[in-house]
Amino acid sequence: MTWIKFIAGALFGMGMFLLPVGGGEGFSTPVGLLTEWLEKIITDNIPWFLYVLVTASALGALLGRFYLPEWIKKRQWLAGLFTVSWPYLLTRLVALVVVVCVGGELGPAWFSGPDVGGSMVGLSQTLVALAFSLSFVLPFLTDTGIMEFTGVLLKPLIRPLFHVPGRASVDLIASWLASSNTAVLITAGQYNSGYYSKREAATIMTNFSLVSIPFCMVVAGTLHINNYFPLLYLTVTLVGLLLAVICVRIPPLASVEDTYHGTPQLREDVPQEKSLLGWALAAALQRAEKFRTETAIAVGLEMAVGILFDLIPIVIAWGTVGTLLVNETPIFKWLAYPMGLYMWALGIPDAFQLAPATLVGFIDMFIPALITSPEAPLQVRFFISALSLVQIIYLTEVGSIIVKSNVGMDVKRLFIVFLERTLVAVPLLWMITKIFVS
Repeated sequence: MTWIKFIAGALFGMGMFLLPVGGGEGFSTPVGLLTEWLEKIITDNIPWFLYVLVTASALGALLGRFYLPEWIKKRQWLAGLFTVSWPYLLTRLVALVVVVCVGGELGPAWFSGPDVGGSMVGLSQTLVALAFSLSFVLPFLTDTGIMEFTGVLLKPLIRPLFHVPGRASVDLIASWLASSNTAVLITAGQYNSGYYSKREAATIMTNFSLVSIPFCMVVAGTLHINNYFPLLYLTVTLVGLLLAVICVRIPPLASVEDTYHGTPQLREDVPQEKSLLGWALAAALQRAEKFRTETAIAVGLEMAVGILFDLIPIVIAWGTVGTLLVNETPIFKWLAYPMGLYMWALGIPDAFQLAPATLVGFIDMFIPALITSPEAPLQVRFFISALSLVQIIYLTEVGSIIVKSNVGMDVKRLFIVFLERTLVAVPLLWMITKIFVS
């Protein structure tokens, strides 16, 4: 029975998250197609669902701040949804204002228009679908033994390079084929289950969550460099992995506590009397033996509700405010002046004009492509595309999940890691661009 759990769970979980299938532009995964299907159903049949959800989240947080009923207090995970700090209460209230203005077509276009608040509401519709499709399928990837199996096998390669367990390779592959959100959520679940320490989880989230191939295709299409897509993705992958090797060895990642959430789970060290493959199978079967479908459903429900009530208001509020800062204020031009000097010293043309595009990706990864003219020189378009894709950390989605995961990475630390990745990547990417793009 345990062998059946392991094999069936591994095939189903890996197939849902990692199997490339046709759909939309390029290819997707079964989870990606399921998400698209659910999003269409929600949008067509219950378009009001997101608005009710954000309203309930905001009012629930107000209730939790001033009066929380006893029946909610007795359910720890439910109480955690409504008992939030003042900054997160404000976040939920801002999200409520945004959805009211977008849904009611109220307020100025610079606030509630399709490129600002409307864009964040549209993104959140996708996250609603992702919450349902991901949460109930994820345990079949993480809890049936495949991560233990790959972790033991790949530890001799992964641990020395990146200072993380070999099982992190599954997170990396999931981000390549599914999405960086998926990889970060997988990592958060593994940290909460005791399989990663805080430092390991923070390292994986900020370095291994490369964007998916389909998203890279969208960026390449936006800046009209489709013919260079193979080079673009190869560049993003190689430079991204090099950045991971570097960033894990310097603060702030190196200074994150190497402590666990609860009791540390199975380690990947191979006993002397066991072979590598034999120990990998033993670890996988030990994990598969503990898998129960009813437990997976309960865990999936908690994850889905957590995403719906906690993460979506953050995406709407932070994303709208960040986009306003980019569109309506010169703040990023001022902040980017030192980056302009850095790029000028490296001999990059139009350095000061390009500099804001190197920083706005911290708000959302797609903004650099949007503010770079499709008429810009080919080398500039390739360079900005590659840089935005290796920066990885952006507040509208991945950054919000990381902050809420309690792995020792607040917004300040995330921004420092973002800057480190940017400073190291700029000369490498420009050198590759000069050599191979013409």
